[in-house]
Amino acid sequence: MNIRSRSDKIFDTVNYFVITLFALLCLFPFVYVAAYSVTPYTDYLAHPLRMIPTHVEFGAYRQIFKMSVLWTGYRNTIVITVAGVALNIFLMLITAYPLSKTDLKGRNVILLLITFTMFFNGGLIPNFYLIRSLDMYNTLWALILPGALGAYNLILMKSFIGSIPASLEESASLDGANELTILARIIVPLSKPAIATFVIFHAVTQWNTFFNAIIYTSKRDLWPLMLIVRDLVVDSGGVARDVLDASNSGVTEFTIKMAIIIFSTLPIILIFPFMQKYFMKGMLIGSIKG
Repeated sequence: MNIRSRSDKIFDTVNYFVITLFALLCLFPFVYVAAYSVTPYTDYLAHPLRMIPTHVEFGAYRQIFKMSVLWTGYRNTIVITVAGVALNIFLMLITAYPLSKTDLKGRNVILLLITFTMFFNGGLIPNFYLIRSLDMYNTLWALILPGALGAYNLILMKSFIGSIPASLEESASLDGANELTILARIIVPLSKPAIATFVIFHAVTQWNTFFNAIIYTSKRDLWPLMLIVRDLVVDSGGVARDVLDASNSGVTEFTIKMAIIIFSTLPIILIFPFMQKYFMKGMLIGSIKG
């Protein structure tokens, strides 16, 4: 029978308290924005810290559904996220798999060059001229390719694949399987938790990215969703004001901002629960083998 001492109980209590407090601090901004996206502006002025609205109005959401620039941003962000994640996972697998083999010639030199890119890069101006010289300026490729393969995630994936027993590959090789078959039939299925983890990492990164769009695009119809949200928040709500001027609906600019923030972050939040079991397993395996 496991008898816990008093110090263990105090330690658990403090842990629960700290974790709960941290979770509430993380949750507070989202709940606050969600509450005031459906609260009349007069109620907000009267009770600026009330988390549960007494009157609920969805006028702001009805207005943002009419914003064509928002749907264009959604389209661009979905293309960037889906293409970026697919390309990232493909490149990571076909690079990490050969690098996981200790008998690969030049393996250490390749790993050294990859690690070098974690600490040094060409910088903003050289990268801009590189993108322009490759005719990718003002294209969505300029927002997908620069971050397609990260050195840190590649090294983690290489370590994960290296932890898979070599006897499985040897058995498949004796049965006549070539390297591509081993990668597709053995390595990829066994790497599902790690792949799911990197899918979440890269999808969240791509969904929230906006800086590359500032540097590599000058056309507004190529803007990702987060750059439109930035334009709304930083540039005094230019997009929201245009909508309000056109609609004259009585919805305030403040409520429009809150609704757009929720509308832009909700999809990536809804995806997370479906990937959570793979995500937690992948993180645990990576921590043990890393």
